[in-house]
Amino acid sequence: MFTLKSIAEDATKGISDLLTHPLTPEQADQVKTLIEKTVIKAMLQGQHRAVDAALNCPEADQDTAHKIATAIRHKNDALIANLSSLR
Repeated sequence: MFTLKSIAEDATKGISDLLTHPLTPEQADQVKTLIEKTVIKAMLQGQHRAVDAALNCPEADQDTAHKIATAIRHKNDALIANLSSLR
């Protein structure tokens, strides 16, 4: 399983390799932080889309949709907390 830190480090190395002048250690740290924040934002956006999709159902199924939406939120909140701790 990949950690958020390893994903950000791999992306930063790839970016640095593309540049004519490699990133300085300070720049690499800044890029890693930006990548981590971007991954978390993308995951949150995915969570919002999943919840919206779950809630976009016929009125008769709203109770089930709310339960699904709540479960999605809880699991994604836990995932984001775990990713944040892996920094």
